[in-house]
Amino acid sequence: MSLSLREQLLQAGLVTTKQVKKAQQEQNKQRPTGKFNPDVKSARELAAEKFQIEKIARDQELNRQRQEKAERKARMTQIWQLVEQNRITRVESDDYFNFVHLNKIHRIAVDASLRERITTGQVIIVRYGKFYAPVLPAIAERVRERDAESVVDLSLKITTPEVSTDDPYKDFTVPDDLMW
Repeated sequence: MSLSLREQLLQAGLVTTKQVKKAQQEQNKQRPTGKFNPDVKSARELAAEKFQIEKIARDQELNRQRQEKAERKARMTQIWQLVEQNRITRVESDDYFNFVHLNKIHRIAVDASLRERITTGQVIIVRYGKFYAPVLPAIAERVRERDAESVVDLSLKITTPEVSTDDPYKDFTVPDDLMW
């Protein structure tokens, strides 16, 4: 049988029973008693608080995203109503006006007078949903207030290339009234 260190020291006479009892009392004082101390939080409580804070932040972010989505949907509904009520009636024609919007080529049916009004800026093309419609500039401005991307910008950004001296086609001009 093995004796504990305490018992071995007592048998050897290196410590007294009084010293052993005092050491045992010191050891018992260092052990946690299991009593509740409101100032000291356990790791589990700290983790729970951290989780709650993160959950609140996630919930706020989700609510913000939902609110933005609802606002965007309301703006798109307003745009739809504006355009449906104020668009210029569709023309049944085999003649189309082609334009670039959001890096894609689109087209709408036009007649000669509508084409002229579009090119002079008297009529603006607006996207609503998946469709495009010509509207008056005042309506286009109201649509632009709600969503700037819905208004098609037809401003021509043509840059004239520098003509080199050895260009064999420098005497030939390209007509700017070509129709696609």
